[in-house]
Amino acid sequence: MTRRLVVALIGAFTAGCIAAAGAPAYAQVNMLGQAIGGYRLLGQAQPAEPRPADKPADAKPADTKPEEKPEEKPKTFWEENVLFSYVENSVIWNMGRSGRDHTANQLRYYDNQDGYTFNMAEFSIKKDPSEKYPFGYGLVLTAGIDSQKNHALGIFRGNNDTYPFRNTEKIDLQEAYLSGQIPIGSGLTAKGGKFVSLLGYEVIESPNNLNFSRSFLYSFSVPFTHVGGLLSYSFPWLTITAGPVVGWDVAKDNNSAPSAMGQFAFTGVKDLVLNLNWITGPEQFHNNGNPRTVFDFVGTYTGIKNLTLGLNVDYGWEYNDPNLVPTRSDSNDPWWWGFAAYVAYDWFAPLRTALRVEYFQDTQGVRTLAASPGSRVALWEVTATVQYNIWKGLFARLEYRHDNANQKVFATRAPGYVATAKEQDTLSLDIYYLFF
Repeated sequence: MTRRLVVALIGAFTAGCIAAAGAPAYAQVNMLGQAIGGYRLLGQAQPAEPRPADKPADAKPADTKPEEKPEEKPKTFWEENVLFSYVENSVIWNMGRSGRDHTANQLRYYDNQDGYTFNMAEFSIKKDPSEKYPFGYGLVLTAGIDSQKNHALGIFRGNNDTYPFRNTEKIDLQEAYLSGQIPIGSGLTAKGGKFVSLLGYEVIESPNNLNFSRSFLYSFSVPFTHVGGLLSYSFPWLTITAGPVVGWDVAKDNNSAPSAMGQFAFTGVKDLVLNLNWITGPEQFHNNGNPRTVFDFVGTYTGIKNLTLGLNVDYGWEYNDPNLVPTRSDSNDPWWWGFAAYVAYDWFAPLRTALRVEYFQDTQGVRTLAASPGSRVALWEVTATVQYNIWKGLFARLEYRHDNANQKVFATRAPGYVATAKEQDTLSLDIYYLFF
């Protein structure tokens, strides 16, 4: 697989979505409120039949005044705030093992632990800059097992902490930033602090994803959070965002050189959103060279009733990866790529089904670290999820996932934690409650 396949996937998805969005749509408009047989509006008394001389002349189209819409009441300061809060628990069963080894799911980031997990409790308050109040902010606080894996280096996480971070605090300051609108053109927005990454189709908040488990792309290809600053400027069909950040999931830089991140968000076609995200910069400890770069394409189409289509394509590389230097291989410059396709359908108000199909290739094995450095790891997975809204904010998701690899990377067993399988199957029950 080469870069051509990545470009072909992006082109095919974009062309299909634009074709669908361009299909003609027809609507009938019923004109209400015209007088019929001398009657007035409902609830008024019917007058006596006037004499012919007293009947008013028919109004000409030019004389008919359009119905005036009531002016929308401007939002108050509090109404501009967006609150989001939820609590989530899950039970996961690895279908391929039993006994004492039935404890972990390999290459799963959040659903790594077999059995019961208190995943997350989150509170979020955010406000975007507006014309009336040209400033904004965001604060996201979390607690739970998932919070351990979202830590940025320097905030509840030290240099010696490694995945799955079981010894770190089960709380996290996920986001804390300020933003403001600068009166230049249509409005230049500045943002600074700690915030989630622009890259990726999926997000940290599980209820906002189509599936419960996260994709390989989300887990191994892109960062989660950043500390830094961003500038955004919007055109009628395009928003451009860019700025410096400390790096990948770090609040205290592990070197003295920043990275740069940006996004081109295209919204020129109704119901179609296309984002081209990127990040580049040095990420190795005490090394200001050897940049790591990722291009991340995300597309979403919602123009067909009850149907959501999504596509995520990533391509990344890094120079002189320290895991490859001791191997004396022909190239110490690893690269990785992959794609994930999503289809979701809302059958009726409480019921939704979602399917994800994904392929991820870690060409030199340094992103997954699932095999010896320098060896190719190719992963693919299919995930089927059924979600049901039980009551108000209470939701349940039942999910089956099958993982497959080109070599043995699953079902590690003691002694030595040796991988013994090329496949992995899990069944998950996820229950979460949305407070607001």
